[in-house]
Amino acid sequence: MKAVEALQVVVGGEAGQGLVTVGQVLAKALVRSGYRIVVTQGYQSRIRGGHNTFTVRASVAEILAPRESIDLLVALDGVSVALHEKEVPATGLIVADRAWVGTNAPRFLGVPFAELGPQRMVNTLALGVAGALLGLPQGVLTAALDDLFGGKALSVVEENRQALIKGMEWARTQSTAFPPLAPAVEGPRRLMLNGNEALALGALSAGLKFFAFYPMTPSTSIALFLAHHAEKMGMIVEQAEDEIAAVNMAIGASFAGAPSMVATSGGGFALMVEGVSLAAMTETPLVIVVAQRPAPATGLPTRTEQGDLDFVLHAGHGEFPRAVFAPGSVEECFHLTRLALESAEASQGPVFVLTDQFLADSYRAVSPFPLEGLSWVNPMDPLKEIPLPYQRYRLSESGLSPRLLPGLSDHLVVADSDEHTEDGHLTEDLLVRKKMVEKRWAKGVWLKSRALAPDYRGDPNPDLLLVTWGSSRGAVVEAADTLKQRGKRVSVLSFPQIWPMVPNLFLPFLEAAEKVVSVEGNLTGQLARLIRRETGFFITQRIGRYDGLPITPEYILRHLPE
Repeated sequence: MKAVEALQVVVGGEAGQGLVTVGQVLAKALVRSGYRIVVTQGYQSRIRGGHNTFTVRASVAEILAPRESIDLLVALDGVSVALHEKEVPATGLIVADRAWVGTNAPRFLGVPFAELGPQRMVNTLALGVAGALLGLPQGVLTAALDDLFGGKALSVVEENRQALIKGMEWARTQSTAFPPLAPAVEGPRRLMLNGNEALALGALSAGLKFFAFYPMTPSTSIALFLAHHAEKMGMIVEQAEDEIAAVNMAIGASFAGAPSMVATSGGGFALMVEGVSLAAMTETPLVIVVAQRPAPATGLPTRTEQGDLDFVLHAGHGEFPRAVFAPGSVEECFHLTRLALESAEASQGPVFVLTDQFLADSYRAVSPFPLEGLSWVNPMDPLKEIPLPYQRYRLSESGLSPRLLPGLSDHLVVADSDEHTEDGHLTEDLLVRKKMVEKRWAKGVWLKSRALAPDYRGDPNPDLLLVTWGSSRGAVVEAADTLKQRGKRVSVLSFPQIWPMVPNLFLPFLEAAEKVVSVEGNLTGQLARLIRRETGFFITQRIGRYDGLPITPEYILRHLPE
């Protein structure tokens, strides 16, 4: 059977059946074998039961987004077969229990799970079958499995290892038309990371010392990752009683000199909003990660969307500057979170990282981040640069004032959430008020001068320009590549930083394109509307997705206006 360069595997079953175990081990083995991956996790808001999926798209070449068709469906229950059978083309294969499908059903490989091992081993047996069909080496799969069960009793490790081997041996005796993956070109070692893990690593590398949170999907795994490494990295992770307490703890820790971050989703961020204004008024550095999911209210807690851009842009009462970053890849989760901590420290105020469930849970094959020479934030200005007498909110043309930490110098550090004088004391002098508003707003000029330019790919005068932001970028780029193969002149403009928006950095691209279409994971085209507000350029044609699923290249091509 001729090998293929890319395919997509979906492991389906109920929560509690171990499908994430199958998916994670399979994904790790693929990465260790040299393949690129894109993982999409679909799960329901319950502990047990409910249909879940773990999708791994693998390729010998770079890939950026999930696809919709399924090449190999590994069904751990009958519901998975019923729900996804139509997504498997004639060239695909469905692996399921022989008791459900018999032995000769088209496109089916019926596995005698009951004969191969006990019921509790079905997921590991299925992993072995899938690994053999893909052509993965047994040693790589068993090593990945051992890593997962490394902390368990030796008997558990050995039982799973034997089940994996038994599944692989059985699959190798079967005759199917399913093509294995072509061997990957041996290259540099890569890590398997998802967006939340990379985001946490980026924060740690920038000097994060305090993280507060209240659990809320899909942001919680950031906290779990940081807590796992907190002692080694000399930092504190605090689970608060609610989001109001979490944001205020982080502001207090930052005021005392610990670079701080909070993470939540839209509903939790709604409770943090007053704290955003507190950080702005007290000019305290703070990074807020908002991992989006469908709303309003509880919405779809475990699905994805890009519906909170307007909310984050305008959250907080009063007028004050902010920066909003929107990673479009796992690598950008690392680098933009570093930049967010640096920007918060330098601008002495709130900075946002806007991600979503798809990117948060999506594993990729990532080259190790170069750590040599990376800087980390310095929470206090050098004493020799402090004008005397010390005034925490000294007026300046840039809006930036000298920042000392309480108790770490001979100077008194005074802060106030009410309007205040330069030395930090409460005031109702309206002339001082006017100057302080202008001082705080002036920091936006500093942020604007350092804003990242949008990423532009393609012809400088395209027939079609696709505009997007955040995690939708991968699907947009792949859709553009498909259109180019059809002879179209297509370009992509994606925004890794949404705010401050600097029109000179991207408006010429919009004006040079014959047709412009925005692609976003929301109904109203929130980025497109922001662009119109800031530039006057009206993007009339939009593709939006808001059913809880990530945008795919196929979705874009189906909905592309004529």
